[in-house]
Amino acid sequence: MSDTATPIVIVPVQNEGELFQALAIREVVFIEEQSVPESLERDAEDATAFHVLAMKGKHAVGTGRLWVLPAAPAGEHGPWGRVGRMAVLSSDRQSGVGGRLLEALEAEAKRRGLRGILLHAQLSAMEFYKRHGYEAHGAVFEEAGMPHLEMKKLL
Repeated sequence: MSDTATPIVIVPVQNEGELFQALAIREVVFIEEQSVPESLERDAEDATAFHVLAMKGKHAVGTGRLWVLPAAPAGEHGPWGRVGRMAVLSSDRQSGVGGRLLEALEAEAKRRGLRGILLHAQLSAMEFYKRHGYEAHGAVFEEAGMPHLEMKKLL
């Protein structure tokens, strides 16, 4: 059960130690819980992406990242970003942490002048993204051994 007395604060990752906290959350959620191979979970975007942490007191309980795409998705114009590696520890799921992480990443995308956001949603998370204004595009595809759907949102 989540400790609701301690407020959650969303903060940008500002140093290597905080990035390691984000990677540790992703390891628990993706590698341990979902059996995603570490070679797929970690990638070159980690070094340059904008990462956020959901902090409960001194403990990180969630993370996500945003990076700028080299080209707009098909049929779109202007600079676009991609949100990915959204992860919340099981103890804090269903408490609004994911929505707050997504809102912080969208705010950064707007600050950077991005026109929209693209993401690859696990089918189990599709309704979450729909509630936040994302629309599904294309057919279901497999990524990291799980069914995903591309979703987009204009900012």
